[in-house]
Amino acid sequence: MSRKNLFKSFSITTIWGWLFVLAVVPNLLVLGTSFLTRSEDAFVSFVPTLQSYVELLDPALLRMLWNSVLLAGGTTLLCLLVGYPFAWFLAHTGKKVRPLLLMLVIIPFWTNSLVRTYALVTLINASGLINNLLMALGLINLPLQMLYTKGAVLLGLCYTLLPFMVLPLYSSILKLDNRLMEAARDLGASQAGAFFKVALPLTVPGIVSGCMLVFLPALGMFYIPDILGGAREALVGNFIRDQFLVTRDWPLGSAASVLLTLVMGLMLLLNFFSKKEAEEGR
Repeated sequence: MSRKNLFKSFSITTIWGWLFVLAVVPNLLVLGTSFLTRSEDAFVSFVPTLQSYVELLDPALLRMLWNSVLLAGGTTLLCLLVGYPFAWFLAHTGKKVRPLLLMLVIIPFWTNSLVRTYALVTLINASGLINNLLMALGLINLPLQMLYTKGAVLLGLCYTLLPFMVLPLYSSILKLDNRLMEAARDLGASQAGAFFKVALPLTVPGIVSGCMLVFLPALGMFYIPDILGGAREALVGNFIRDQFLVTRDWPLGSAASVLLTLVMGLMLLLNFFSKKEAEEGR
């Protein structure tokens, strides 16, 4: 075997081994734990049961899941509405300015998201920069209650996850053939008509990828609701964290984690079929 083939085999084996140990095995352990019984003396009792999945059908838990989905969906929609125009502008700007704008999108990744969340607290709390500025300008007499609200949680999630929406959209828009837009205009379509009938359908894979990269983390980010929302309303990420670290109900926490994994799988399938349909359309 040549050195090149030996290095290739070693690299592939290492990657698959890394994925198996750090991804497949932990997920299998979570799946297996979800079918076991909670124990007071140990983390779990090796008695098979479906009780954890039955408990997930509790109306209070279903309401919590629905609230989490609504919040994650609102975050995804807001990131899409803000991210698409910016990604479009980014893809059509000059090549000299584009690297600078891309760097501005990537810069938040250089700082821990927990630190950036606490930075938001200094901006929107009662004695924060925004309230002080508004009071100094005479626009308000009393500080606005922005912290510990749903709006603050939504702002924090959008602030953290917006780059995950912009980058897939930018990549998809950059691959768009501008001659198709010109052809649509030549055939009598307006600028808006050409966009909605030509550009938007061809960038659906980027939209689906961006929505998936925003929606799924938004479901599980427990620290942002804790810090900006004051943990006033239970969300699925906080619920899973509490089952593992507070109540020590590992089977129930594992069952909720399996549910999130299934949601991720469905969104991956949606992403696959959207890309396949876009390629067939081309």
